[in-house]
Amino acid sequence: MPEPLTISPATGRLGVLTPGMGAVASTAYAGVLAVRAGLAAPIGSLSQMAHIRLGERDEGRNPRIRDFVPLADLDDLVFGGWDPISANALEAARTAGVLDEADLAPLSSELEGIVAMPAVFDKRWVKKLDGVRVKTGESKWDLAQQVIEDIERFRVDNRCDRLVMIWCGSTEAYQEPSEVHQTVESFEEGLKASDENIAPSEIYAYAALVSGVPFANGAPNLTVDLPCMEELARRNGVPIAGKDFKTGQTLIKTILAPGFKARMLGMRGWYSTNILGNRDGEVLDDPENFKTKEVSKLGVLDTILQPDVYPDLYGNIDHVVRINYYPPRGDNKEGWDNIDIFGWMGYPMQIKVDFLCRDSILAAPIVLDLALFLDLAARAGQSGVQEWLSFYWKDPQPAGDSPPEHDVFIQQTKLKNTLREWMGEAPVTHSEAG
Repeated sequence: MPEPLTISPATGRLGVLTPGMGAVASTAYAGVLAVRAGLAAPIGSLSQMAHIRLGERDEGRNPRIRDFVPLADLDDLVFGGWDPISANALEAARTAGVLDEADLAPLSSELEGIVAMPAVFDKRWVKKLDGVRVKTGESKWDLAQQVIEDIERFRVDNRCDRLVMIWCGSTEAYQEPSEVHQTVESFEEGLKASDENIAPSEIYAYAALVSGVPFANGAPNLTVDLPCMEELARRNGVPIAGKDFKTGQTLIKTILAPGFKARMLGMRGWYSTNILGNRDGEVLDDPENFKTKEVSKLGVLDTILQPDVYPDLYGNIDHVVRINYYPPRGDNKEGWDNIDIFGWMGYPMQIKVDFLCRDSILAAPIVLDLALFLDLAARAGQSGVQEWLSFYWKDPQPAGDSPPEHDVFIQQTKLKNTLREWMGEAPVTHSEAG
């Protein structure tokens, strides 16, 4: 048995801060409030619903994760955030249109009380949006200091013992790391010089890490997937994770692709197209923002199918991803997939998937789980990239030089085995070797 980690108890209040209080964040807030009021179950949340096997199968030890590891209680969560458009979470939820008014009404006073702080906003990074509730300052350094002050004020005003931050804002325009991102010192100099390569999400990440607040990146932006942020997280002993919530079409890919590979079925192509009409769809209608998302989505199949190991099966795949903004669809995204596979003697087959999903309904429990697990990691003395949380990401940020793991079943095993080891239980390998 491994030695259990010393984990500080989850006493007091946990503040959950979200840059971006749109469809995903407001749905997450409302869901937690509904669960606390006994109006809903936390469906889709591993931390609340899933069981975890301990020891051998015949031992019969199978507690819920929330009863096995010392997670913060939902009653102790306090929500806050920043938004360039909506004034509070109720307004944001009604604008997003994800939840019915009948579900919002019992929660309206609490949601209205979650007031959005003015946001760090730069139209260069999201050309399709107009920010009306935005911070101003002489430099990006000044904006970062304002966010740091917001964090501390929220901590004090809400009597929070601990905080976590989850980026729930829009996908930013595509960028690659530049010189300003190489070290903490170069990044800070860049903030003071208002370097054009520093995006708003990076300002939030910097402010969180300087404040000792764990940070997760729910969009495909680089944000904390940068040398300077990884260095700052290690230096300050803060956990980070990312990137891009794994919700609709990519979730289906990471479920189906491992099955094809397990049966050694070949693949010739995978064509994916999406229509969605929410704020995310509007932002992704810009080519530069779509490119950021496209890179995140396209990386999934190669690492699962390993074309270098299985060139006869997966060495010549046409993988295409399209996203189209279609306002009537709202948050109810529709994802179509055409999968061309081949089997015995090379005979072709096709699979068609039409997933009429609700993007924010799938993302909201991820926000909750990440908040609770990052807080757990911080109390367990962990810092830097938390690769064990790859289960939640389209494009997982690796902790070292090895490529990320995309197979959702391997990711789930890694998550659960990490929790087992932290609590002094043996990992489950499913091996029956004597």
